[in-house]
Amino acid sequence: MRIAIPVEENRGIDSPVCEHFGRAPYFAVVEIGEGGVSVEVRENPLLEHTEGALPEFLKSWGVERIVAYRMGTKAQEFFRRFGIDVGLGVSGSVQDVVKDL
Repeated sequence: MRIAIPVEENRGIDSPVCEHFGRAPYFAVVEIGEGGVSVEVRENPLLEHTEGALPEFLKSWGVERIVAYRMGTKAQEFFRRFGIDVGLGVSGSVQDVVKDL
């Protein structure tokens, strides 16, 4: 499964979760599979985005789920339209989130 987590800094698995997903300068893309867990932090090229642009963009990265601290209901609906599951209420680092998953 490929999961996106909005993060504040590019520190790999130690990257801190960004409280506002739409303003996150980076996304940690976490791949969870039979071979274990891999984390790649990518820059968010859509900081100035239009409504619905982030879900479509993350879908192009193969993201199946986004987990974030919080997200508005309108944004959640856009993610669901693209077939991306939404999980909320996460905090700490990417490593903390992965452990909780």
